[in-house]
Amino acid sequence: MEQAQHEETRASAGAQADEIRNVVRSVIEEYLDLQKRASEPAYKAELEEERKRREQLERRLNELIEENKRSRQMAEESDRHAQIRSELQRLGVSKIDLAFKIVKDDIVRAPDGSLVAKTPEGEKNFREYLSSFVHENPEFLPARIAGGSGVVSPPKTASGVGVIDLEKIRPGMSREELQRIREQISQVALQSLKGE
Repeated sequence: MEQAQHEETRASAGAQADEIRNVVRSVIEEYLDLQKRASEPAYKAELEEERKRREQLERRLNELIEENKRSRQMAEESDRHAQIRSELQRLGVSKIDLAFKIVKDDIVRAPDGSLVAKTPEGEKNFREYLSSFVHENPEFLPARIAGGSGVVSPPKTASGVGVIDLEKIRPGMSREELQRIREQISQVALQSLKGE
């Protein structure tokens, strides 16, 4: 019987030890839970702040990407316009701005980066397109014959007659210089009266 009592005491001590362990465990868990709750608002605030910072950075990155895209498009557009104007000038077009306004929308950048003209027949090299445009529209080229109604031809200068420099006429000039200038003035006056 003593042994049964001893067993019972031992079982009771074991049960008490288990109970104490459970109490200690629950106290520790409660303490950890309180610690977690106490520190949670700080973590949440920190996480919220970090999320806002990340969103701001993402927004700024997207703005920079969009700005870079616009800048690149503007640079490509500017280069396209410059190449078109340069080619029109090379072809001898005198009314470059007007011709440019007419053809600029027909010329685009191909996927390989070169300029091509979109025509009803398909894509065409932009230089060939501009050349045929100028050939078909000669009114953009300078006039072949200068003049027309109301145009007065400039007076012809006689050989040996130099240009009169008004800055050289001054008091105290030598007689030879003064005489030479008088002769030049009289020759110009005679030519004007004759209509040359």
